[in-house]
Amino acid sequence: MALSKGSETAKPKPVIPWKARISITFISTITDAARRSNGTINRCLTNLLDLKAHASSSPVNGVTSKDVTIDAENKLWFRVFAPAVSPAAGTLPVVVYFHGGGFAFLSPDSLGYDAVCRRICLHVPAVVVSVNYRRTPEHRYPSQYDDGELFLHFLDENRMVLPENADVSKCFLAGDSAGANLAHNVAVRVGKMGMRENEVGNSGLRRIRIVGLVAIQPFFGGEERTEAEVRFEGAPLVSKERTDWTWKAFLPDGSDRDHRACNVSGPNSEDLSGLDYPDTVVVVGGFDPLQDWQRRFYEWLTKSGKKAQLVEYPKMFHAFYIFPDLPESSQMITQIKDFMNKKLAE
Repeated sequence: MALSKGSETAKPKPVIPWKARISITFISTITDAARRSNGTINRCLTNLLDLKAHASSSPVNGVTSKDVTIDAENKLWFRVFAPAVSPAAGTLPVVVYFHGGGFAFLSPDSLGYDAVCRRICLHVPAVVVSVNYRRTPEHRYPSQYDDGELFLHFLDENRMVLPENADVSKCFLAGDSAGANLAHNVAVRVGKMGMRENEVGNSGLRRIRIVGLVAIQPFFGGEERTEAEVRFEGAPLVSKERTDWTWKAFLPDGSDRDHRACNVSGPNSEDLSGLDYPDTVVVVGGFDPLQDWQRRFYEWLTKSGKKAQLVEYPKMFHAFYIFPDLPESSQMITQIKDFMNKKLAE
């Protein structure tokens, strides 16, 4: 039976609860309005509508939090989340979390990211440290990677900013979307630190040991238009127009999307073969236009001799984990917990 013209052109769409759909529409509308054609952002608009959650020494949903500033001028700070009731076992692993937002939007005190980190903190359980890094287009590559590395050095030298039961020798890097891109690149830098230490006695990180990486729908791309990017054009939050603008605002002038920061597994990729790169779990959504790049990242890690696990949610869209009403959001946190516990038991 022949397909009608309408069925030929129809694009698959995820089923999204109405609350999540309203939130997605709101976020997309604001970020689209804030992005200017000259490559700048209307920060007054984004700051006005980016709903914030304050740190609280009193438990909120079973978790306490506090903010610590590293560099006020560059707005480099972080929020520490800790379970209000310490587990009987004693020490807790540390999750260093880098938020998403295309390198251009949001922060650890954005309402959604505060809630996500609280959930990870409570359910793993772990001490979660959510890092605020400089944003584009005001600060281009490699500012964000520099901030991530600087944070690790600060934490390595200032262990006392964390709760007493936080064990930095059991540290996981984690992030979603652009934050997962950042976490990967920080892991590469840590690996290079280790190589320099072996070669020239560079001290590198003394106390912190990275034992795993959680890459949630990492933000990667390239000059090629993948099948998923074409098929899911118009999907929630992610579109070719939005990602093209974001990469242009992030990458060095004159670079294209095959730059190694974007096309991480492409022709200009890093050589990971000699690096001590952490075991990684990669989370992919079946309605995410970026999924082909994420799978290539996973395949590149395994081809480079690194241990990696691919976790797929066939019915999920980009940033589904922000919405706690979705069963898959809780399932993802459970799988992160399982991944971490497996690593900690080794």
